[in-house]
Amino acid sequence: MASQLSQQYAFRAQKSMGLVGGTPTYMPIEGFAVPDVPARTYHYSPDGRLFAYALPTVVRIFLAEGAQLIQELSVPNIIELKFSPRGTYLSTWERPVKLEDGAQHKNLRVFSASTGEELISFTQKSQENWDLQYTMSESHAIRLVAQEIQVYRPAEWGKGIADKLRVEGASMVSLSPGLNPSVAVFVAEKKGAPAVVKIYGLSTLSGAPTCSKTFYKADRAQIKWNDLGTQALVLTQTEVDNSNMSYYGETGMYLLSAAGNFDCRVTLDKEGPIHDVSWSPNSKEFGVVYGYMPAKTTLFDQRVRTLHDFGSSPHNFISFNPQGRLVALAGFGNLAGKIDIFDRRTLTKICTIDAPNTSYCEWSPCGRFLLTATLSPRLRVDNGIKIWHCTSGLMHVQLVDELYQASWRPTPLDQAPPFGATIPAAPQPSISVLTAALTAKPVTPKAAGAYRPPGARGLATPAIFKREDEGGAPRMPTGSGSATPPRGYNRSPNPPGSMGHANGATPSNGNGHYQNGNGGRRHVPGAAPKTPSTAPVPGAEGGEKKPKKKGKKKEKGTGEAGSGAATPTGEASVRPSIDVTVVGTQTPGQGSVPPTPGAESLDPVAKKVRNLNKKLKAIDELKEKANRGERLEATQLKKMEGEAEIRKELSSLGITA
Repeated sequence: MASQLSQQYAFRAQKSMGLVGGTPTYMPIEGFAVPDVPARTYHYSPDGRLFAYALPTVVRIFLAEGAQLIQELSVPNIIELKFSPRGTYLSTWERPVKLEDGAQHKNLRVFSASTGEELISFTQKSQENWDLQYTMSESHAIRLVAQEIQVYRPAEWGKGIADKLRVEGASMVSLSPGLNPSVAVFVAEKKGAPAVVKIYGLSTLSGAPTCSKTFYKADRAQIKWNDLGTQALVLTQTEVDNSNMSYYGETGMYLLSAAGNFDCRVTLDKEGPIHDVSWSPNSKEFGVVYGYMPAKTTLFDQRVRTLHDFGSSPHNFISFNPQGRLVALAGFGNLAGKIDIFDRRTLTKICTIDAPNTSYCEWSPCGRFLLTATLSPRLRVDNGIKIWHCTSGLMHVQLVDELYQASWRPTPLDQAPPFGATIPAAPQPSISVLTAALTAKPVTPKAAGAYRPPGARGLATPAIFKREDEGGAPRMPTGSGSATPPRGYNRSPNPPGSMGHANGATPSNGNGHYQNGNGGRRHVPGAAPKTPSTAPVPGAEGGEKKPKKKGKKKEKGTGEAGSGAATPTGEASVRPSIDVTVVGTQTPGQGSVPPTPGAESLDPVAKKVRNLNKKLKAIDELKEKANRGERLEATQLKKMEGEAEIRKELSSLGITA
């Protein structure tokens, strides 16, 4: 077994940079000199042996273990760095510019990490996928140039291109890891022709592809290989979602075997986008987070058979620790930052870590710790690094203003401490945790659960307002892109009860059936009840007032429609505590005229009673709000205090409230 490398992480900020040792001390690495100008980027070699950073005028290469400077490259304006898998070569990229002599700018350069010699250079305009891709043994390197895959032998850079393959329409290429590397090429959908992914053996590049898969709805793709390089997950995405369900386009996923003996679409049982996917280090299973929030997380095997359903939760991130023993499910970005840790063997939850505002999350090489960082410019406040134990304990806190980059030092699995058969216990946290707790700002706790309007607070949450993971109904898209439910009321210009229907007809309900005649009248709260009558209303001069041509409003719950005037068949409905008599002209053979709203048909006593009853009703409504736990204003409380005076005044008028 190889000797173990010490735990270490690096960070880069606007005004600082550093290498910091891991547990238990978390002390800066001795001998590392912080540059006097801001660094533009840094990078560890994949084997963890080397560390390099770029300044505006120079690139420096260090031994990561003791921060010893081994090379200084005088290359200005470098903004991207990357080591080859074994740290033999260092690639640099700068923005392309126009040269005075009209020659092409060789802005992608490859240097020897040990000697600092420039070995080869290329013209690379795009910053996306800018670097060469190396095999694990560094025997070959490939790059895509104008739909042509070019293959180089790094040991013989001077001989130029060793092999090449042209694929019409190729927009992306991915080289697999493993001992028998393969090359996957993606061709986007264009002019009605489907998208395609083809896989070639690197040693037989000019031959027929070992696997080919065509599909639609794929303007771009990501290809994720398992660690053995035997299978690849292809995540497809469109620029526009034709179903109008998502702002970010439609997503899909396919599993392809490099040998060509298996390929299929990964069918997901919840509608919505694919948020994240991750292979297990054992290369035999993978996890997917998918669907509209709360998203669903499922574990599949290498034949796309479901191994475990983690249920629905607000997650958009999944990561296995390097040993494959633990699984982290989290919700970052616009989600709350909760990290759920699961034991892969028992599929039970170990703990939940509360890490709000996390921009970056990574397992340590030993698989025991999680590094979370809040980075700028995603967030410009509370920037810093936190290190958590897998059992939720906070181990270390480092606050850094305008933090741009943070990451663990990579360590090969055979050089990392063994994880063990049981979940390890958390060590003693560093002093920085106590210091951060003493200086932290007090946090006001937020109300849990979905938002509810003030009028609905204090009551049990209806199922329609609950998330799916809280017992609510699952989201059911309509397919039209509209999330607005159909309205439950009549959209007619004349709603039920209006007086705009011909022949005096008024609807008896909202289903389109109408009732002829004058119909009932709307009841005013606090007013004396009205007795149906067909007598004309006396006018100002005592003459009869001409009846309106339009129908009058009908009170809800009235009887069936009739063609003639309504005549009371039973006793008139009157208040038992007061008898209001309306004096006016009567037509022979008809009863007394009911009071008309707005007309001066009530005597002063009746008006007083009506106003007092209206006040009592308003007080009753305030009492109901108070019983529901709603907060009342001072004016409303004062109004409630006057209830006794109102009832006393009603009693003086001979009314029992």
